Amino acid sequence: MELGRIKKILVANRGEIAIRIFRACTELRIPTVGIYSAEDRGSFHRYKADESYLIGEGKKPIDAYLDIEGIIALAKSCGANAVHPGYGFLAENEEFARRLEEEGIIFIGPSSKHLDMFGDKVKAREQAIKAKIPVIPGTDGPVSSISEVNAFADIHGYPLIIKASLGGGGRGMRIVHSEDEVPDAYERAKSEAKSAFGSDEVYVEKYINKPKHIEVQILGDAYGNVVHLYERDCSIQRRHQKVVEIAPSISLDDTLRQDICDAAVKLARNVSYVNAGTVEFLVSDGDFYFIEVNPRIQVEHTITEMVTGIDIVHAQIHIANGGNLHEGESAIPEQSKIPLFGYAIQSRVTTEDPLNDFMPDTGKLMVYRSGGGFGVRLDAGNGFQGAVITPYYDSLLVKVSTWGTSFKDAAAKMDRNLQEFRIRGIKTNIPFLENVVRHENFLTGSYDTSFIDSTPELFEFPVRKDRGTKILNYLGNVTVNGFPGIGKQAKPIFHPVRKPAIDLSVPPTYGTKQLLDEKGPEALVQWIKDQKMFFSRILHFGMHTNHYLRHVFVLRIL
Repeated sequence: MELGRIKKILVANRGEIAIRIFRACTELRIPTVGIYSAEDRGSFHRYKADESYLIGEGKKPIDAYLDIEGIIALAKSCGANAVHPGYGFLAENEEFARRLEEEGIIFIGPSSKHLDMFGDKVKAREQAIKAKIPVIPGTDGPVSSISEVNAFADIHGYPLIIKASLGGGGRGMRIVHSEDEVPDAYERAKSEAKSAFGSDEVYVEKYINKPKHIEVQILGDAYGNVVHLYERDCSIQRRHQKVVEIAPSISLDDTLRQDICDAAVKLARNVSYVNAGTVEFLVSDGDFYFIEVNPRIQVEHTITEMVTGIDIVHAQIHIANGGNLHEGESAIPEQSKIPLFGYAIQSRVTTEDPLNDFMPDTGKLMVYRSGGGFGVRLDAGNGFQGAVITPYYDSLLVKVSTWGTSFKDAAAKMDRNLQEFRIRGIKTNIPFLENVVRHENFLTGSYDTSFIDSTPELFEFPVRKDRGTKILNYLGNVTVNGFPGIGKQAKPIFHPVRKPAIDLSVPPTYGTKQLLDEKGPEALVQWIKDQKMFFSRILHFGMHTNHYLRHVFVLRIL
């Protein structure tokens, strides 16, 4: 790694994104530190770090990964002078970034100033307006009463959406279609925002019905360089949570694509943005509207890497290390030379039951076999046989990403990979994902954010019976507890193992060990050669007396 500022990186996260960052650090020859909660002591990510430590002892499962002071103390004690937050948890926490800055620890992400600016959607909207980027009609700031929501509706009409000012991932959002729905939606949005992000601050926007959700990946450095890595189509979502993503979008014409990407770069350049981020837009009837900036790496960054060949995590570390975006080992090309080849799709395989309102499932993975092949990328956390899926964290099991020279090719690879998965012991959303990637509207790009809610046939698939696991459970039960009507069989009694008596006070018989110690390796080699000649003669004799000595086994040293 160039420049020499970063010596060791602590990854303040868990699961697949922690492993993703550990791998990037290993490639850059940077030592890594992992953290894990008590509930995660058997998780795979802790073993992928060079060293890992229990964090948040005595705290709740989520709170352990939000222990700002504990993480800082650990980083200082183990010599980590940089922290990568991944996504979720503390990734967009302005206080965390500020505390690291105060302690002289490098935060691999935007500055605390940018986290404050874009972590709050109201402030982000203000920056978009300053950059003259189209925004959805909305309140100028947070709303603090139901009457303010009603006043906005009187001007802009319904539907509208109440959104949490902080955070993301679809939480703290409620769509309102009429005045009667306002009180309940307002209270629910505030409650969910408080629970998810620690603040019940919400604002209101006009709801754009059935849009496309398009996001642009950007990278910026401290030298004023800002580039985009094209867009991703994240319209396949449920309750504002992304399910399947595509890069690039197959629904945008070249002019609209360029306008959206230029707007993202303009916003980032306007605020001197540093590190990786994603600028998100809604697209409807040929127009686009800014909605938010995610100042961190995204779950779906994988497909951007596949279509551009640019390692975004490498770039993050390079920028945080003081590097110029276009210079050094992890340098990327100038904007006009950044490639865009083929298409990539990411499906999020989760431990959720699509037939039970996507209720998360828990338990042990009795069987885990994944797909693979050319143009396939798997990013997994606890995706292995015997892993225990707990109820404490996100239900993401593995991210499946496929690439092809055409969108049809990438979709065919995704379909084939999903079919190859064999996961038993817990329920997953794989049958649902198979229906999505086979659907005609998906294959033609004729979908929007309402696709899942308006396509009931996606939920029509046979229930998997898991016969193999049931048979194994049955055999194990019968073996241990007996068959009904027969009863439990007595356990066999085995004679104790006979151990030869050895007198350790008597010196061992003279052998090759003593020969090596006394006369050295040359004498031992000569002894072996002598034995080979001896046994070769026995073998030669045995070949001529085979009829008489056919029951004699001869050892030959080659």
